[in-house]
Amino acid sequence: MASVTALRSRRRLPVLGRRGAFRLHASTLVALLAASSAPTPVYALYQAAWHFSAMTLTVVFSAYVLALLVALLTAGTLSDHLGRRPVLAGALLAEAVAMAVSAAAQGVPELIAGRSLQGLATGVATSAAGAALLDFEAPDRPGRAAVANGIMPVAGMAVGVLASTALVQYAPAPTRTVYLLLLVLFIAQAAAVRLTPETARTESGTWRPIRLLHLLHLLHLLRPTITVAPASQPGLALAAPGIVAAWALGGFYSSLGPSLARLIAPHAAHATGGLVFFTLTAAAGLAGHAARALPARTVSLAGAALLIPGALLTLAAPHLHSLLALFAGTALAGAGFGGVTQGALRLVLRPAAPGERAGSLATYYALSYLAMSIPVVLAGLLTNLYGLQASVALYGATVVALTLTGLIRAAHLPHKA
Repeated sequence: MASVTALRSRRRLPVLGRRGAFRLHASTLVALLAASSAPTPVYALYQAAWHFSAMTLTVVFSAYVLALLVALLTAGTLSDHLGRRPVLAGALLAEAVAMAVSAAAQGVPELIAGRSLQGLATGVATSAAGAALLDFEAPDRPGRAAVANGIMPVAGMAVGVLASTALVQYAPAPTRTVYLLLLVLFIAQAAAVRLTPETARTESGTWRPIRLLHLLHLLHLLRPTITVAPASQPGLALAAPGIVAAWALGGFYSSLGPSLARLIAPHAAHATGGLVFFTLTAAAGLAGHAARALPARTVSLAGAALLIPGALLTLAAPHLHSLLALFAGTALAGAGFGGVTQGALRLVLRPAAPGERAGSLATYYALSYLAMSIPVVLAGLLTNLYGLQASVALYGATVVALTLTGLIRAAHLPHKA
């Protein structure tokens, strides 16, 4: 009996130390957001094969985002209660299943099903992985986890869209290959998560054989909630307008960016559409990394200000018939996106206590993806009714107005906010 107990204890021992666990969870965020952006270059192939409209495209895109929102609002704090390891490992396995569904899709309904499951899994996984980054932050490098939470997601989106663009251009069966590669990656990461130490103070008895009381407790945890650490609320209030404007622009470039590139240059290579979103996310990652040592408030507001010329130049690109203008505007918007994301996450996460991290991060992502999804659906509807060019004009004008409102409001807030 003693030998069996010793064997079980050895099996429970974590293999990865603090540094290895930090890197694993950072790579998990990269993979999750790479999977979210990977379909962007593939959408043109789906449209050509299945003959659906821009409105249908935005519905497919929003199915992922709305499912992610549901997960963030209901399960965003699960890892604070049940433990980082079981929640993240389970979410990554669900992500792998979603990749299999998307790879096997033969039409729009299956694609929506795959993206919806992916959204649910991503919502659970991102809050757990982001909170784990804070848990594994080295004591001698404070602030590194908040920086990683800001940079890794946009880096992941850049990697995902670039890799998918290359697969569309050169690989056989690109609508399947990209998902199958991600499926293997998520299974490997789910296995690796089990080798990390548990950092959340889990509630006693949570994973014992399920009884009615435990089931009711789990259902109570899954009720829709918005949780922000009290110390983080002023920072979120300051950054909220910029967050909404930045993620609304991100949703536009992700879903309709390839269509805008084709409108400007109908005979350009398929890769051009994917490179629009890559430009946005690459610029965001570089800007976030460059600004990591600057004050969070300054970074957030400067990023919001950069959204204005980015949106205006993108708005002018169809009238100028210029891909250069489109990519320049996208790069400016991307730098603004990176600044807003970097600054906002530091404002929200740094003041949060360990038990408040997953909930605060989930609320940030819920606000972000809500801002990303609803405007995109409206843009798809406007595109169907009035054309892409009119939709771009209204979208850009709305983002500019929202950003200006946020900057004016921030100028009147106390600096300590």
